[in-house]
This record gives sequence, structure tokens and C-alpha cells, in this order.
Amino acid sequence: MASAVFRYGIATGRCSSDPTADLRGALKPAKGVKHHATLAAKDLPRFLGRLESYQGDLTKLAMELALLTFVRTAELRFAVWWEFDDLQGPNPIWRIPEDRMKMRKTHLVPLSRQAVSVLRRLRQLNAISPFLFPANTKRGVISENTLLFALYRMGYKGRATVHGFRSLASTLLNEAQFNRDWIEMQLAHADNSVRGVYNAAQWLPGRRKMLQWWADYIENCRG
Repeated sequence: MASAVFRYGIATGRCSSDPTADLRGALKPAKGVKHHATLAAKDLPRFLGRLESYQGDLTKLAMELALLTFVRTAELRFAVWWEFDDLQGPNPIWRIPEDRMKMRKTHLVPLSRQAVSVLRRLRQLNAISPFLFPANTKRGVISENTLLFALYRMGYKGRATVHGFRSLASTLLNEAQFNRDWIEMQLAHADNSVRGVYNAAQWLPGRRKMLQWWADYIENCRG
């Protein structure tokens, strides 16, 4: 746009050169926003039915935990058991370390009753490995494509992604009029405001209530 203005100025005698010419190729083009296929709310009951009948318990439970917590795939795949506290108590929580977070900040995930149930089932499948989702891969855990290919096999290629679970949760929680700050904190989005910097409490009680509502909503969709 700026170059076009200067070229017009040269043509009309208002300026003698285009100073933007030297910048061509020096500036990186802006990256486009990548859109992830997101499941529509009306399709959630059918999706859950297909997930229930999916053959492959570890993958199925990984998908369920992702849906209940809407964490990112890398945050999920490398989860280890010592990150979880108070699973038998009133305030179960998952502390995801900063080195696995996109924003490089420790992320606290309050756990619903349904999420704790998934963890118990995982423990029955895996009583030895420190990882929740161990596999015979170079890094010792399920690959980044494991859940994506499972969605393909379920018939959701191009229609749903694990990352899309985050968009689905955000949409429905906003529609249910939960506090936007709770939702953004749960999604671990960047918050450069003073409120975000000084929010030591991280809205845990509110987020715990919100995640329990979300888990109950999913349970009701199962029919």
C-alpha cells in the first residue's frame, strides 16, 4: 500500500523516489492464522458415541482427557503422574510445567470428577510408566498424530481436531456466560495486561466450577 502511494507521487511529480523499494524482501510477511477444524456443538453427542466405541483404550482416554481439560496436544502427550495432586481429595489439580507450555508459565488445571475418573482408568492400564500415555516411540509417548489419526478413523477427517476441542469449549462456555477471564486462563492464552500479570490466584475456584459444568455438559451429551 505504501509503495503504491509513493509510485503515484512520482508519477504526479510530488516526490522523486520510492523509499519503500529498499525494504522489499527485508520484512517477513505476516503469518496467516491457522484455523483448526472444530466440532459443532450439535454434533457432540454423535461424536461421543463414536468415541465410546473406538477400539484403543489409551487413545480413547487421551481423547477424553483432552476434551475435558481442553489442553494443547503437547501438554497432554507428555503428562507424567507426578504432575497430578489431590486426586483423592476435594481439589484435584494438574500442574503442567512451564517448559511444556506455549506461554512458558506453569499452568494449573482444576480437574472435574469425570477427569479424575479418566485418570483412574489410565492408572489401571498403566501402572509402571511415569507417562500417562506411554508408547514405543523415540520420545516414549504417543506421537503428535495419534489422536489426529484416531479422529480420521472415526470419520472426522477435516471435520474435527483435538485443537478444535479448545474452540468448542471456549464457544460453549462463553455462551453459558462464564467469566471470560476464567475461560482465557483455562486456555492458557497470553494476558499482558496488569490484571493478568498480578493474578496470582488464577481464578482457581471459578475455573473449577466452570470445568465441572463443562464435564457435566459432556456427560449429558452422551445421553
